Amino acid sequence: MRQAWRIILTIALKDWKVEGRARDILAATLFFAVLVVTILAFAFGPETTKLRQASPGILWVAIAFSSILAASRAFASESEDGALETLLLYPVSHECIYLGKLLGNLGLMLVLALVIAPFTLLLYGISISGRELLFAITVFFGVLGFSIVSSFQSALTMNLRSRESLMPVLIFPIVVPVIIACVKATVGLITLDQSIDVSGWIRLLIGFDLVYVVICTLVFPYAVE
Repeated sequence: MRQAWRIILTIALKDWKVEGRARDILAATLFFAVLVVTILAFAFGPETTKLRQASPGILWVAIAFSSILAASRAFASESEDGALETLLLYPVSHECIYLGKLLGNLGLMLVLALVIAPFTLLLYGISISGRELLFAITVFFGVLGFSIVSSFQSALTMNLRSRESLMPVLIFPIVVPVIIACVKATVGLITLDQSIDVSGWIRLLIGFDLVYVVICTLVFPYAVE
């Protein structure tokens, strides 16, 4: 188990170092997310009520689409450089490779969420004072759900020429529960609507993440063969 965690962290650290030098994925996804949030703010107009009602959906749409942009490059660099075959030939389980790539992608997406979530709250004039912890938990498990599915689909489509166009088609039908749960929980935290069971939606997120991380980890060796 200790060796497995060492392998997972090594792969994740490699991805973080590569991104730290190039900064192309993070810059592109961050710019896209900020652009989506800003354009939709203008589209809904200056009316505060409309902006407040639309902000949870806009936030998670921006994060969802950004996760596709980030994940589309998760395995592309190794595939383009011919390093993926070498990585798969290492005497390590393929499950560890997937978990390492997942951890690397999750780190990038959490950095994105740390920027885009406060930016959205500030731009739309929303206060979550006293509810920061629940909001942070929602963001974490929501981003984790997107990362689990998008990292797996990136491996599934890495050898296809049209992988960028196929990624949304393959990912969004699976992550619909994540989007609904994240939006519902965020609405409950923003509006303080007692009829919305925020903890219940968070539990749904956690359950989704647990189920899909097991499924994707077990299926990954067959996906890359």
